[in-house]
Amino acid sequence: MLDILLNETLVFGLLGGLGLFLFGMKIMSEGLQKVAGDRMRKILAALTSNRLVGTLVGLSVTAIIQSSSATTVMVVGFVNAGLMSLVQAIGVVLGANIGTTITGQLIAFKITKYALPAIGIGAGLKLFANKKGNMYFGEVLLGFGMLFFGLTIMKDAFDPIKGSEEFRNFFLMIGDRHLLGVLIGAIITMVVQSSSATMGITMALASSGLLTYEAAVALILGENIGTTITANLAAIGTNIAARRTAAAHFLFNFIGVGYMLLFFPFFLKFVASITPGDADFVIQTQQQVAAMGGNLGDKPFIARHIANTHTFFNIINTLIFLPLIGVLAKLTTMIIRGTDAEMEFHLKFIDNRVLNTPPIALGQARAETKRMAQVSLEMLEETLKFLDDGDEKRIPGLEKKEDVVDLLQKEITDFLVALSQQSIAQETSRDLASMMHMVNDLERVGDHCENLWTLGLRKKNQKISFTETGMNEIREIGAKTQEFLAFVVSAMERRDTTIKEKANFMENGIDDLEETLRNNHINRLNTGECSVHSGLVFLDMLHNFEKIGDHTYNVTKVVVGAK
Repeated sequence: MLDILLNETLVFGLLGGLGLFLFGMKIMSEGLQKVAGDRMRKILAALTSNRLVGTLVGLSVTAIIQSSSATTVMVVGFVNAGLMSLVQAIGVVLGANIGTTITGQLIAFKITKYALPAIGIGAGLKLFANKKGNMYFGEVLLGFGMLFFGLTIMKDAFDPIKGSEEFRNFFLMIGDRHLLGVLIGAIITMVVQSSSATMGITMALASSGLLTYEAAVALILGENIGTTITANLAAIGTNIAARRTAAAHFLFNFIGVGYMLLFFPFFLKFVASITPGDADFVIQTQQQVAAMGGNLGDKPFIARHIANTHTFFNIINTLIFLPLIGVLAKLTTMIIRGTDAEMEFHLKFIDNRVLNTPPIALGQARAETKRMAQVSLEMLEETLKFLDDGDEKRIPGLEKKEDVVDLLQKEITDFLVALSQQSIAQETSRDLASMMHMVNDLERVGDHCENLWTLGLRKKNQKISFTETGMNEIREIGAKTQEFLAFVVSAMERRDTTIKEKANFMENGIDDLEETLRNNHINRLNTGECSVHSGLVFLDMLHNFEKIGDHTYNVTKVVVGAK
């Protein structure tokens, strides 16, 4: 038995085939995401607290990206960022479990002979197509071909063990001991971190005649438990709600497998009754009969039976748990107790777990950038209040806001750089560069606010006084600057690209006002109304307000798509 396990054909074929299968899945998933583009983010944006809508969203997104693990990891990230409640998240996870069965249905089609042509055509489109849409379609086709070619290699790799009595007895034992099959399926899926890969291996074994239908179903049930480990690993280090979401995913599949084992023979009969052909029907070639004494051969119908079993298990499980989402949420709350401590400095929207899904990641980066813009606006408003009343109790709050802006600038930039290293569309790449410019300009707004309140502290500590006219002028340019920044932040929220003309007018107004006030101040110096000492502070304040206007206008360029 050990000699067979170490057989080069088996080891190399299994490793190489599995590698091609996983890489094909990755390329196909990335290609599908690029084809879907921003639509996937819009699908998620349509999510409501309605559990049925949440389930449909989870099903749709998983069908698009061909990975339930990716969907559940995204959901954990959304819950951690506060974008989704626990009940909403559970609904999406239920849908994701159905969506992932599409992969199995795809694999069950007898289209392995088209794998190499698909690779050839896909590679040609990927390398030589001029249009982005054709390139992305090429990626999907290339991944599709590699997936099926890897599956063919894995199926052929099992030939050396077909004649082994020990292996046949082992696989028969799995068919007789369903719990063992569930355990093996769960462990394999935990190791390879892909239920689709384990599904491919199971179908390859079963189609080669090594697995009975019962044994294959036991492995498939185990895979449904094993796939939940990905989300639970992703939940490490997240908040309690995110950990509860991952735990709910595990409980949902674990309980489903539990009651399915109780009704195992009835479930198999139900699937067999609606699926054409006998799952364990064997076709043997003369060579197989000679080599194996007529014991084993290919099973032409078993792949579709396995795919249907996987699909119907998840549909039935979802229909049962859909009305019980609230109960499942309470159960996970009882298991994972506690409340989250409030954090002053943390990211609310972006999460590195979604970097493999660029449209979602880009949407998160936009949301975090909007938050940064809002904090910058709040900082400017609070700075103007401090310059007016001189209340030093405002300074700690201003310093915290400055720290938040600095943190956001660093974290958003790091996130965007990491995202730029993914396989992304050219349009996404341009969006990333524009957002980096915006983040830097917003951080500079924060720096100039800090300069202003530092000048205000210096004015107060050194007992420098402005004339009433001078104070009114500071209030005037401060109000115009605040109005301009508030206008642009509001446009960011609405994604309004028609603001360029008004933004030009407002920015020119600030520049002209700064020049007028500067000249007014020089006149006051000449007449002796103001001292040189107070004049330096006044002119520095004017300069910082003017620079805030400049950086706000730079943000405008990004909003309207000109930068």
